[in-house]
Amino acid sequence: MLIPLRDDRHLQARPLVTYTLIGACSLLFLLQQSLEGVESQRLIYSFGIIPALLLEHARLAPGLVFVSPEATLFTSMFLHAGWFHLIGNMLYLWIFGDDVEDSMGRFRYLVFYLLCGLAGALSHVVAHPTSGIPVVGASGAVSGVLGAYLLLYPHARILVLLPGRFRRLVRLPAFLVLGFWIVFQLLNTAFAGAQEGGVAWYAHIGGFVTGMALVPLFKHRKVGLLQPAHGSRRWLRKL
Repeated sequence: MLIPLRDDRHLQARPLVTYTLIGACSLLFLLQQSLEGVESQRLIYSFGIIPALLLEHARLAPGLVFVSPEATLFTSMFLHAGWFHLIGNMLYLWIFGDDVEDSMGRFRYLVFYLLCGLAGALSHVVAHPTSGIPVVGASGAVSGVLGAYLLLYPHARILVLLPGRFRRLVRLPAFLVLGFWIVFQLLNTAFAGAQEGGVAWYAHIGGFVTGMALVPLFKHRKVGLLQPAHGSRRWLRKL
């Protein structure tokens, strides 16, 4: 699996929304970690998406109901199931989210992010309508950011780490990095079939497709799609 580290794009404004989202998800995860096992699970069941609950195929115990099932479509975006889940989502959001925010402006970007997360969540619900397993994570929203980035900056250079035996750093165009990412999601969806595993693959795909569909509506008019390669090879200091 390719591990992106940074891109070569220069920002016009500080990406405050992206930083705020990363901070909120990180702080809430630390709160989760501070809770004992039972309490942490209770938090997940209370604020995560449970398709069967949303579609009224099941009910939660009264002590677990803090928000409506519909509200969990949004609250679930700010919780994560583990360190790798959090770090993976926040790494992708850090690298790609700031550029997408730059192309839209802060308010429109926030609305875009939430809509992609909503679409990702609903995609999972449609794929697993009777599931009683809670789902959490920003993956659907972050996937939408990746879809937008692919349409906006397909030729941006991404510094990636190739893991494994031949580990090294290489610079690849965004369309290869993100193209590999979406193919990986599709393959996992195909192999998973109708079974529900530990990863909400349909949420990733739903968010990604929604991001590609919405970016022409949310970007600034002066920002074009399918932009050519950036002229400068200097790296933006994100690390």
